[in-house]
Order: sequence, then C-alpha cells, then structure tokens
Amino acid sequence: MTVRRTSASQLAVQLRDAITRLNRRLRRARPVGDITLNQLSALTSLELAGAMTPRELADGERVQPPTMTKIVAKLEERGLVQRAPHPTDGRQVILSATGAGRALVAEHRRARDEWLATRLAELTPEERESLRRAAEILERIARA
Repeated sequence: MTVRRTSASQLAVQLRDAITRLNRRLRRARPVGDITLNQLSALTSLELAGAMTPRELADGERVQPPTMTKIVAKLEERGLVQRAPHPTDGRQVILSATGAGRALVAEHRRARDEWLATRLAELTPEERESLRRAAEILERIARA
C-alpha cells in the first residue's frame, strides 16, 4: 500500500471541497416544501439552542437584524416560532420553536439522515470505519 503525502493546505482544500459538496447534496435531500434554507437554519438554531432574542438569533445566523425580522415573521406566520416576553427586559422578546417547528426540523433531519445512511450502507465496512474515525476528528476540529 502506498502512502500519499498531503500537505495541510492541500488537505484543507480537499476536505473543504468534499464537505461543501456533501452539504449541498444533503440540502437537496430535505423534504420539498415552502420553507427556505434561511428559515430552516434559523428554526434549527432555535431548536438546538433553545429560546433566544431576535438579536442573538441574527448574530448566530450571521445576518442583519432586519433580515432576521423578516425570517422570524414568516416562521411565526406558519406557526413554527413563538414570541414570549423577555423575563428581565420589557423591551425584548424571546423566540422559541413551537412543537410544529421542532417537528419540521426533525422531519428535515430525518430525511437527510436517511439519504446519508443509504449512501453509507453502500460502502465497505472498512470505508465506514474510516469515516467514523474521520467524523471524530472533524468533530474535534470543529470544537477548536
């Protein structure tokens, strides 16, 4: 077996490209519906992080507050997000995903997981083990 030497910068490009392509393919595996990727991302952030202010959500999603206001309005209109008074600041509100919002996130996650599980089942046991180890390493890199 020949070991191929790859510099850190070459590997960075290769990994970035592969992760980008995989992410795009996973996005296409989501259920067809009228929720946009930005709306789904904001809803997922609320589902994962719990309740937060619109400003915190905008910062987390890296969008300007006026953009987040529009996204939240659409999610509220569909009954996926709810507002509650801020416990200590009467000028603020707290946003959270509703049960319907959490169910929608779970449905999208399930569809992507099913697509990926099908692709992984086509690999050899050795390839799946390599990916398991790679996933641990990628997780460690993401936490750094």
